[in-house]
Amino acid sequence: MTYAVIMAGGRGTRFWPLSRRDNPKQFINVATEDTLIQTTVARLLGVIPVERCLVVTHDRYVAITKEQLPALPVENILAEPISRNTAPCIVFAAMKLLERDPDATMVVLPADHVIQNVKKFQEVLGVCIDRAQEDEALLTIGIEPSYPSTGYGYIQYEGSDGYSDEKPMAYPVKTFAEKPNTATAERFLDSGDFLWNSGIFVWRAESILKAVAMHLPKLSGAFSDLADSIGTDQEETATLDAFTKSPSISIDYGVMERARNTFVVPGSFDWSDIGDWQAVYELRSKGKHGNVIVGNAIVQDSSRCLIHAEDRLIVLVGIHDTVVVDTEDVTLICNRANAQQVKNVVDYIGSQQLEEYL
Repeated sequence: MTYAVIMAGGRGTRFWPLSRRDNPKQFINVATEDTLIQTTVARLLGVIPVERCLVVTHDRYVAITKEQLPALPVENILAEPISRNTAPCIVFAAMKLLERDPDATMVVLPADHVIQNVKKFQEVLGVCIDRAQEDEALLTIGIEPSYPSTGYGYIQYEGSDGYSDEKPMAYPVKTFAEKPNTATAERFLDSGDFLWNSGIFVWRAESILKAVAMHLPKLSGAFSDLADSIGTDQEETATLDAFTKSPSISIDYGVMERARNTFVVPGSFDWSDIGDWQAVYELRSKGKHGNVIVGNAIVQDSSRCLIHAEDRLIVLVGIHDTVVVDTEDVTLICNRANAQQVKNVVDYIGSQQLEEYL
């Protein structure tokens, strides 16, 4: 059967001060009325029922996951004792799934993406699932780029001349490319055979574990003792030991860029990894003069601003292209073009040991 593995352990520091250590990005409603993790589960329904959805998250987020996803079986929440990037997270989930179903196929996806054309997304996902179940193929979904983004990784694929939006299909991957500079991104778009890397993967659980054993032997070795402990009193201790020994590495870099049996299915649905406040501004509906207002605000002679106010009245006069996020204890004000730098502020606050603001 097919299962979803939703990765929900990140901190979301670029969404500070709304995203905090105890209530990070995936559990807040920055783009819609529902939280990002709730919309992630909702868009899978019809393809994968909630009882076959697993959430892998840090153990500090188990309680909030239960609260936000009450229909999710408790045993489907997998707690990571230590954050070690996506490859260990995926190995952990694959081993748990194999114990449950030796023929399990995994749809691996982040909890914090926004996808607006759900029907088209499910169609592309179905193509991936069918292809993954044929052999040991490792698949990813690529997004047709709409502009030369420097914030996304790219996937170059074979057979782009035969691409049809009406009939999605899997194409062999030529190369994976890291986030490019502007000139390189423009060249990628001009070539016509590059897609944005969505970070959504599909494969059989057995296939990904074989690939990890081949390309990441140290990671595979760190988890080697866990299989015999699943379902026993030793599982928690074995899980901690595995994550402690494991290197911190992404599945993209560790496996997908090295494996030869990789395929991509292009998707034309509206997708965003909603990486910062600028992305929220682009997604939200805009009022007069291009302003996005969430909460209580008065705006005069101001344009193209994003205002998120939790309690207090926010007043802007003569302000343009600015993000204002007001919470109980912090107010963030930054230019929209500098939204990525919010992460640096969080790093600085941590270095100053101002823990109450994290």
